Amino acid sequence: MMDAPDEKEVAVTMEFARHPHPSPIAEERRREILVNPGFGQHFTDHMVSIDWTRASGEAAAVSSAPHSGGEWHDARLEPFGPLTLSPAAAVFHYAQEIFEGLKAYRHDDGSVWTFRPQANAARLNRSARRLALPELPEEVFLEALRVLVSTDQSWVPDGDGQSLYLRPFMIATEEFLGVRPANEVGFKVIASPAGNYFGGELKPVSIWVSRELARAGHGGTGAAKFGGNYAASLAAQLEASAHGCDQVLFLDPVRDNAVEELGGMNVFFVFADGSLVTPELTGTILEGVTRSSVLQLGRDRGMNVSERTITVEEWREGVASGEITEVFACGTAAVITPIGTLVDGEDSFTSPAVDPTTSVALDIRRELLDLQTGHGDDRHGWLYRLV
Repeated sequence: MMDAPDEKEVAVTMEFARHPHPSPIAEERRREILVNPGFGQHFTDHMVSIDWTRASGEAAAVSSAPHSGGEWHDARLEPFGPLTLSPAAAVFHYAQEIFEGLKAYRHDDGSVWTFRPQANAARLNRSARRLALPELPEEVFLEALRVLVSTDQSWVPDGDGQSLYLRPFMIATEEFLGVRPANEVGFKVIASPAGNYFGGELKPVSIWVSRELARAGHGGTGAAKFGGNYAASLAAQLEASAHGCDQVLFLDPVRDNAVEELGGMNVFFVFADGSLVTPELTGTILEGVTRSSVLQLGRDRGMNVSERTITVEEWREGVASGEITEVFACGTAAVITPIGTLVDGEDSFTSPAVDPTTSVALDIRRELLDLQTGHGDDRHGWLYRLV
């Protein structure tokens, strides 16, 4: 459980210099954008940047603490714009980068809040350890969000289902072609007003089962929020689109083709006996913040919540017998989306139609959205005020 923001003051150990944009987007144009922002298409006037440099003389070897001895410095708010990097920057050649995704919501009183940012800070650091990047102190992560959102708060929309999507990321900026962890790294936060991820109408998505391609393997980077995992999913996503499907499902061939996750979302199953099941974390699945929130909200409802292996065969048989009553996907961008048809080669089957009056997925979705927008009971202390 996380402390509510008014109960815990975070000690900020880094001062942020502020360099306002000399020519911010005109208010009229910003209002036009916020009417229908889409997703990831428009960006606010500013970004946050912090640099990291390895301490002089420190060995650049991968270790249990590859960041040890380095220093974060030059924290600043600056105009959103192109980055200047050497063509030899390590991120271009060895993909040493990670990112996060979370949303800021405007409440009825005009204040702006985000949802479980401490969990995002912790996951960023888990990803950093896996990619041999420096860890960023939680208090600095949170302050970076506050600095950006407080400056660009006029970009936070207030329409139904709208939010300001925040994208923190870390890249290796050192000009060097040797294969080792970079000695210079940059952390950035950018922001983008967002509408509903799958459009205004919530409808079940269709899924293509990838039998030949994988997004990650055992011992790999699947548990990190690493761009390479998403790049590895794109060919399979194209395959899904070619078969008329919205998303792709990845399996683990090592464990009897166990269900893993979609290209960018975790998967949940609701059983007729009141059970809520999601694939267990084995090192190849991203531990989503929405995923962990859904697990907790399921427990709050008295459901039998479990993380275990579940195969496509169990999915198919469960739908056919009526044992599985709902299947849904969840993630920061889409929140919760019902899964309809699963296409597995020449075979396909459809999960039961969603009944809005009894759907567990829609009920949890409503609770999450009410909580995030300030209309629910924040009994777990998940909300964090930014402005």
